[in-house]
Amino acid sequence: MSEHPESGSAQFKKPTSKFKRPDKEGNKPQSKKNQSKAPICDTREVLTICVGHAGCTLGSKLNEVICDEHGIDPNGTFMGESDLQLYKIDVFYQEAMGGNYVPRTVLIDLDAGDLDNVRGSMYGRTFRPSNFVFSRNGSGNNFAKSYYTSGADIIEESLDAIRREAESATCLQGFQILHSIGGGTGSGLGSLLLDRLRDEYSGRIISTWSIMPSPKISDEVLEPYNAILANKHMIDKADFNICVDNEALYDICNYKLRFPNPTFSDLNHLISVAMSGVTAAFRFPGTTSHTLRSIATTLVPYPKLHYLIPGYAPLTSRDEQPYSNVSIKSLLPELLSTNSMLSPCDPKKGSYLATAILFRGGVSAEDVLQYLDYSHVKSKDHKEWLPTDIQLGFCDIPARGLKLSATALVNSTAITCTLKRLHKAFQALYSRKAFQKWYLAEGMEESEFSEANAATEDLISEYQSHEGNSDKASKPANAKGKNK
Repeated sequence: MSEHPESGSAQFKKPTSKFKRPDKEGNKPQSKKNQSKAPICDTREVLTICVGHAGCTLGSKLNEVICDEHGIDPNGTFMGESDLQLYKIDVFYQEAMGGNYVPRTVLIDLDAGDLDNVRGSMYGRTFRPSNFVFSRNGSGNNFAKSYYTSGADIIEESLDAIRREAESATCLQGFQILHSIGGGTGSGLGSLLLDRLRDEYSGRIISTWSIMPSPKISDEVLEPYNAILANKHMIDKADFNICVDNEALYDICNYKLRFPNPTFSDLNHLISVAMSGVTAAFRFPGTTSHTLRSIATTLVPYPKLHYLIPGYAPLTSRDEQPYSNVSIKSLLPELLSTNSMLSPCDPKKGSYLATAILFRGGVSAEDVLQYLDYSHVKSKDHKEWLPTDIQLGFCDIPARGLKLSATALVNSTAITCTLKRLHKAFQALYSRKAFQKWYLAEGMEESEFSEANAATEDLISEYQSHEGNSDKASKPANAKGKNK
């Protein structure tokens, strides 16, 4: 992985003729001679919603990475070198009247200062000013305040901004919410948005990139409450949740990228590169086409079991890059190793329910299948009734500064290690009813604590019921391995 978006050179070929963008129907204009062979641009827009301090800073870094890949400068002007950079740019950007490109992103926070920092960033001017929604009340690191009081005050304004972006889309495929479930705004207001979006856009896919709290990184005492309360809404309302953990990110930066003192900007860049890998097939041509719905259908065998672990490879320091030779044979073992996962879980210690591996660069399916070592995934605990649990995706356009890279999304029962850790910390506070008065004072019912606790326990139990290969009794009679 390149340590900064600017490193490396563009991997595109210069255009030989003036490029014409796809029309409203998604058809790329061609000359009359080749009109019968005109490719169809399957543009399905994705709306990004950033909630809270962590979500907004991550969204700002993601926009920086995506802009760099599509050749968009800090003013929103296209300065790229290839037609391919514009071919599916409508997925994440809207072309304004002046010809500049505006991200399909809404940024929401209860602290105006955080959004001021985003505005002042390098690519802050690309965001639509009306898509900054904020309050000056703050969240007090309290789920209840963000859900019932301060968050409720700006929820309608937030939904208005989301509706404007949704209505400007030709074929909206869904939403991706960026937030931290340990913070007050990311957990409370993020949960409120999940509830309202599910009610208003029931036919669209709602995914989250959720940053899980880690006791080794943060010492906020209320994080377990916020995380478990938010988790209940994520179970019920989201189609799938991609879980990242600051502890795993710090370990990658320290031991693989050799950053002695990684900053939050470094961590956000690492997440953004993984997000770029997941969405590359949305934005660039390739031999396979992926959408948010295809990810959900492929990786979620049961409605509740939709917690995914992301991984990325190659991860090498800047000093080692000149000496490294990335190939399919070396990439796959690294990708599925614990050290490449953005969450501190070892998938090989649990049962694989489903896995998606998304490649970027000049690689064919035949090359991957030739070197794909199924022992990395098909362990003795592999679910034998999921015969096609490994899905492969290919994007022809490589990542910035790399010839070949891959991103993995793994649905494994190993995620229970993170859920158990959060649940144990929650129980330590809940058993003593510590700090509950601050939540009840904001209008929250005491029964919500027990409901959230029970929901997490049920989720852990359901994942555990699918561990191992001998639990054939838990296999549903009509299971076919996928939701169709």
